[in-house]
This record gives sequence, structure tokens and C-alpha cells, in this order.
Amino acid sequence: MSGHSKWSTIKHKKGIADIKKGKLFSQLSKDIRIAVKEGKSGDPRFNNSLRLAVEKAHAANMPKENIERAIDRGLGKGKGGVIHEVVYEAYGPHGVGLIIVSMTDNNQRTAGEIRNILSRAGGSLGGPGSAMYLFHRLGEEYTVAIPMEITDTHQQEQIQELIDSLRENEDVEDVFCAGVWEGKE
Repeated sequence: MSGHSKWSTIKHKKGIADIKKGKLFSQLSKDIRIAVKEGKSGDPRFNNSLRLAVEKAHAANMPKENIERAIDRGLGKGKGGVIHEVVYEAYGPHGVGLIIVSMTDNNQRTAGEIRNILSRAGGSLGGPGSAMYLFHRLGEEYTVAIPMEITDTHQQEQIQELIDSLRENEDVEDVFCAGVWEGKE
């Protein structure tokens, strides 16, 4: 016998499934926003990458409202106002420099969320110019100008977990890290 009740078992299974579905929908929304930005069109008929992203979202049973909201965010429109790019400079555990690129309609909320993720991992949000000198900007991407070699596997795991946590945030588009090690994504 499983223990308490059948409802308790169903509730736990449904909770786990909902978490997985939420992560999938967040990733699909991000893919749609990126496709809209790159294709400069919110119409799937004229933007092939957007059409593919929308097809993936439909295949995952993503609601139509979520798809439309992601397209609007990619176009710079949103329910909360105009969406714009904000670049945060931060330091992760062991002083590794990070550049966090986000698309948000609310700077205060996004900064608070990022600050919370960083503090839980032993990092901190920096001021303007505090970590930017570690990177070169090439178009939309940042490349490492002054690499920091990380040899300790425990430190590598901590930094990778922080980067993954930041990327899970809905507003964060990409994270660039000045730390380098073998096998880094």
C-alpha cells in the first residue's frame, strides 16, 4: 500500500509533471522570442525560424495565448509595457566574471530575481564596468577577453549550476562566463 491516499499520489505526480511542462514552455517561449528578434517579423509566414519554433510549441501543447505573448515580447511589446534589453554585470562564486543579457519590461523585478539567484550561489551583482572589461562584444555575443582558468571540478560545477539557474529565469536571454575549463559548454 502506498501510504496516505490515491489523491496524494496523483498530486505529487501532477506537481512533477507541471514543473517539467513549465520549464519546457519557458524554453519554447525563449526560442520564439529569439526567432522573432532574429527574423525581425512576428508573422510565421515570413519568418521560417519562427514558424519552426511555433510548430514545436504546438507539438508540446503550449497554449495559443503563451505563443502570442512570446511573439509580442520578441517584438518589444508586452502587457507590462515596452520590453528592452538590459545587460547585468556580475561575479559568480570564486570571483568569476559574468555578463547576463536579459529582455524585460520591469528592470526592478528582473534585477531582484537575478540578485537572488546570484546570492544563493555565492555571487553578487556588480556595477557598470565591473565585469565588462573581461569581455569583447561581437554583435549580439560576448567573447572572453581575459579568461580565468578554473581547474577545480567543484568550482566548475558551482559555476555551471549558477549559469543554468540564471538561464532558467524567463527574462534572461543568455549568460556569458569569463571562466574557462575543459568540457565547458
